[in-house]
Parts: sequence; C-alpha cells; structure tokens
Amino acid sequence: MIPWLGEEEAEAAAEAVRSGWVAQGPRVAEFERAFAAEVGAAHGVAVSSGTTALHLGLVALGVKAGDEVVVPSLSFIATANAARYVGATPVFADVDPVTGNLTPETITAVLTPRTRAVILVHQGGVPADLDALRGLCADRGLALLEDAACAAGVRYRDQPVGAGAQVAAWSFHPRKLLTTGEGGMVTTDDAEFAARMRRLREHGMNVSAADRHASTKPVLEAYLETGFNYRMTDIQAAVGLVQLRKLAPTVAERRRLAARYQRELADIKGLTPVTDPEYGQTNYQSFWVHLDERFPVTRDDLLLRLSDAGVSARRGIMAAHLEPAYADVSTPRLPATEDLSLNSLILPVFHGMTDGQQDRVVAVLKGLGGD
Repeated sequence: MIPWLGEEEAEAAAEAVRSGWVAQGPRVAEFERAFAAEVGAAHGVAVSSGTTALHLGLVALGVKAGDEVVVPSLSFIATANAARYVGATPVFADVDPVTGNLTPETITAVLTPRTRAVILVHQGGVPADLDALRGLCADRGLALLEDAACAAGVRYRDQPVGAGAQVAAWSFHPRKLLTTGEGGMVTTDDAEFAARMRRLREHGMNVSAADRHASTKPVLEAYLETGFNYRMTDIQAAVGLVQLRKLAPTVAERRRLAARYQRELADIKGLTPVTDPEYGQTNYQSFWVHLDERFPVTRDDLLLRLSDAGVSARRGIMAAHLEPAYADVSTPRLPATEDLSLNSLILPVFHGMTDGQQDRVVAVLKGLGGD
C-alpha cells in the first residue's frame, strides 16, 4: 500500500503550522464533522490511532473487567488487544471463509453468560453482513463495536459502512485508503457517547483545551474521570480533510484494479481472489487471494517467487489466536481463520499502479498456476 499523498496535503499541513494552531483545534473539529457526514454518522471523535478508537469505543459501551468480548481472530492484533485494555477477556470466533468476517453462526458458537460485547471487523475492506450481525446483538442485548479500520468508502446495501452503527472505530494509518500519518476516529449517533469520548481523549477534562484557549475569560477546568491522551493534531486533520476529498476516486481506482485482477486470475486453478459480497461493495483495502491444494506451490513459496520477480506481496491477514501474546487464551480450532491466514496472500494494489506493474504480478501467478 502506497499512500496517495501530494502537494495539496503538504500545503494543508504547512498552512496549519503557519496558523500557529498545531494541536487539537478547529481543523480537527472540521475533520470530525466532514468524516462523520461521509460515513453517515451524527458524530465523529478524532483520536490518535485506530487502536485508541477501539479502546474509547469499548469504554463508551461500558465494557469492563470480567466481561467477555467476542472478536475475530482473523484481524490485526489491535482488535483483540482493545478488549484487554478495558480488562475484558477476548473470545476468538471463526469467520466466513469467503468474506473473512464474523457471522451470526460463528458468534453464537462462542457466546457465554459473560459475553458483553462483540467487535466485528470489516476485514480488508470487505463489508460484514450488518443487518444480520446488528440484529443478533440487539436480540441478545450485546454491545456492538464495529472495527471499520479498513472500511473508509465501503458500502453496505447502498449505504456507507458506519451508517446506523452504535459505535464504529476507524484508522488513518498510512496503509489505509485515507491517511493522516497516524490517527483514527470514532463515529456514533449517540450524543452522550460522543461527548464522553471527547472528554476521555483529553484526560477526562470537562472543557477542551481548544475551548479553554478560545474563551475571553479564565476557565477553571475539572477532570471528571480518569482519561487518556488520545488527541489528534490540527496538522493531521488538515491532511485528513484533503484525503477525504480524494476518497471517492481512490476507491474507484482500487475497484478498477481489483476488477482487472479478478479477470486476469479467473482461470487459475486453486487460486480464488477476494470479491464483493452480494450485499455490499468492498474498497479493496486489501486484495487477497486464497490458495487451495490444487495450486502447485505453497503460499510461502509463492511469496518468494513474487519477491524474486520484484513484486512486494504480503502474507494473509494474521490469526491473533496463534500469536504468542494469546498463548494463554484457550481457543478451539478455528478452521476458516487458520486456512485464510496460512493459505492466503495480499497482492499489491495502490493508486498509480500501472497495467504493466499489475501484469508483472499476474505473470508470476499464471506462470505457476495456469493451464
């Protein structure tokens, strides 16, 4: 993933520096409003990373020590870590082998009386089946935090992912389609959740530093609860506002590149490319292919062949339950998760990728798996 950054972002960042307001300030507030509107939410709360967005989301939802939180193992480890940050226990669930996302069946299989919440991930930009998952959580009285770290520009039944979410967490890491370097956002339709998360990101203060500095009279702030330093800077938000204007063409170009991959790779036995689910449109944040026993080499061998050809590919999405950090968590076999993690790889897709660059990737794959 190569970020699409240019002179417009550089100038926006420089203008923020020249303004003298480089910490959380008016550009952050503008970015919050614009991003929330883009994803169909009433409120946006800008934070320092997608991970801190997940943490604040769980705090706002009331998840605490002793609770269990169902999470997909097939996700970057921050998803599971967020549950531990609030003292809860992550419980790993399997995923659908095609979309890589949680399903009502995989969640139900691991529910216990201690289950308090579910973190669903729109994995690699593939939308989860929101109607089914939101309905399950509502029926069971479970809080639902949507990990939309990879989901900017993703659509579910003609609505942006984020519309109607109880709480959704977003990432603006450089590997994401919309980047602020580091940074994240929490979106919600709940005004009380948003107000509390704004306090919590700023040490629990009852008045923001920006509002305090803007006041013409002395302000004596109070600290209402133990909070965190999870603020975004105005420099980051200035870049984010430019990036937000590029989101639609970025998604359109990635979908064009993905469609070209899908056409070119369609006849290779043992190789299945990721595609849109019937209920939504992915942004192809990650374009992965899954290998089965018919493909002539292993995933790791293929990564080496691609590297030798000058192609930078990556292993498939990690399985958190197989990592040393979670060796103490008793988890049954998760067959779809383990298969996807061990037998898939992520092919390069980036803005400005040429047909020739893509053809080089396709040539390696066809050279191994073609008839």
